[in-house]
Amino acid sequence: MQHPQLSWAALVAAGALQVGGAQPAAPPAASSYRMIAQYPIGGNDAGYDYLRVEASTRRVFIAHANRVEVLNVDTGQKLGEITGMHGVHGIELIPELGKGYTSNGLDRTVTVFDRNTLRVLKLIRYTGVKPDAIQYDPDSRRLFVVNGGASGDVTIIDPSNDAIVDTLDLGGAKLEQIGFDGRGRAFVNDEAKSVMHVFETHSLKSLAKWSLGPCEEPTGMAVDRAHHRVFAACGNEKLAVLDTDDGRVVAAPAIGRDPDGAVFDSNTQRIFTSNKEGTLSVLQELSPDRYETLQTLRTQPGARTLAMDENTGRIFLPTARTAQAPVGGGAAQILPQTFTLLVAGPELRRRN
Repeated sequence: MQHPQLSWAALVAAGALQVGGAQPAAPPAASSYRMIAQYPIGGNDAGYDYLRVEASTRRVFIAHANRVEVLNVDTGQKLGEITGMHGVHGIELIPELGKGYTSNGLDRTVTVFDRNTLRVLKLIRYTGVKPDAIQYDPDSRRLFVVNGGASGDVTIIDPSNDAIVDTLDLGGAKLEQIGFDGRGRAFVNDEAKSVMHVFETHSLKSLAKWSLGPCEEPTGMAVDRAHHRVFAACGNEKLAVLDTDDGRVVAAPAIGRDPDGAVFDSNTQRIFTSNKEGTLSVLQELSPDRYETLQTLRTQPGARTLAMDENTGRIFLPTARTAQAPVGGGAAQILPQTFTLLVAGPELRRRN
């Protein structure tokens, strides 16, 4: 059901949908971004993390506690689910192999599934402690699993046979997300040490630990390969911009509070960070060393991770409502049936 006259606040309250046409269009020229839809998912399972948009098939895969929810990106229709995980965190898709992967933090495994049927094919045992981010590097043809627990290492999988082929000890304290420059280097944020680990993807040789300068507690990561820049979203409301050739911090623009995700749009040269406080920071790359804040868009509290649809430029953010935080501290409990996927999109510039 569509409600084109309702405001975003009314959509949130009503749980209604407002979506575009069935055929995706090229990203429009945008002067600003707005909240355009929400896709209710529900369920009683607590916990959510990464998500992955597959633009070619118009699907979005969302980590949700013990399963992956699969929705149509244009309508929010549920297309299926992948079940049987224990604390699913990251999701990766390798179209040329017809497979997908999830990292499962509670039992140190990686689930392999058929990208088309969503059928589970294999369970890979065992990674390091608390596997979190998972990403495929086309250059080395390897799948890298970042272990965010005490082991401080990265598990390397050969997706041709789904076997663990190596483990790289980075000496990390709380490893977060990973990115690649397409030229044989990988970057991993270390939230506890406020550094970025650098290693070679073919030899698996550790190369450096780069300081993030004024930025502390890095989590989300994105890479601008064309301009040799890597972005680290940091907990002290800054975005560290590093030169991927030498590790220099060339800029540190302001972003929202408590980010956990970052995306770079090569079409618009914009960087987005999703912030747990309930905002989306939109920054423009004016040059490789200059950045400005275009917009701080209000989303919903808890919308801390994000993914982008490269066909439309839309941003997807999962979240859920929570109860009041316990007296004396601790995490607030996620309320049942409130899990939802938010959709932000660019507004067209008016033409005379």
